Parts: sequence; structure tokens; C-alpha cells
Amino acid sequence: MLAGLIALVLGAAFCGAALYIQVAEHPARMLLDDRNALAQWAPSYNRAFNLQGGLAVASGLAGFAASFLMSDWAWAVGAMLMLANWPYTVWGILPLNNRLKAIAPDSAGQESRSMLDRWVRLHAVRTGLSGLAVLAYLWAALA
Repeated sequence: MLAGLIALVLGAAFCGAALYIQVAEHPARMLLDDRNALAQWAPSYNRAFNLQGGLAVASGLAGFAASFLMSDWAWAVGAMLMLANWPYTVWGILPLNNRLKAIAPDSAGQESRSMLDRWVRLHAVRTGLSGLAVLAYLWAALA
């Protein structure tokens, strides 16, 4: 059960960070002018990527361990949902991230603002995947 608890706690930490970005940090960022919004996004994204990337992998691995140790496939469902954040990020969000990172803050304008608006919509999928993973982990823990 310890592996399941670890999966749940790390998954909830990922989900909380993703939700914070979604409902607090990014809306506040978008109150800034174009230059400062872009300038704030890049270092924030780099830090969040390191944190959330590690949480997703650790939670997913713990979820698979719980599934194996308890012979309960429900933990694997949560693990797959949590780990789905990686391919989604690499193929769905990373191309946009690279385009945003290539824009110098002094060149920011309506295009970079539109890209940041698109970015947060794409990021909402990560929030949703992690929320579903946490629900799956809770379901497994309470079953």
C-alpha cells in the first residue's frame, strides 16, 4: 500500500502544481504587457518542467509498482494517465514551447500573446490528465 500512497501523493502534487499554473500563475502573467509576459513565462516554464516532469515519472512508477505488488490493475490506470503527460508534453506542447523560447522578449507582441493563450489551453490537458490520475489512484486506494 505504501507504493500506492506514494503514487497518490506525488500525483496530487503534480495536479496541484498544474492547477496552480492554470488558475493563478498564467492568468496573472497575462495581466503583464507582452514583453514581460513572455519574459516571465520562460524561466517559470523551465522550473515547472523540472518539477512536474519528475513528479509525473515518480508517480507513474509508484503506481505501476502498487499495481504489481497488490495485483490491482486500478493503480496501473492512474499510472498510465500520469505518465501520459510525458508524450503529450513532448508532442503536443513542446513545439509551441520551442517557438515561444525562440522569441526575444523585446520582440514580443500580439503573436507571442496569442501563443501564450494557446499554451495555457494545451496545458489544461496536463491538468486534466493528472486530475484523472489522482481520481484513479483514489479509486484504487478506496476499493
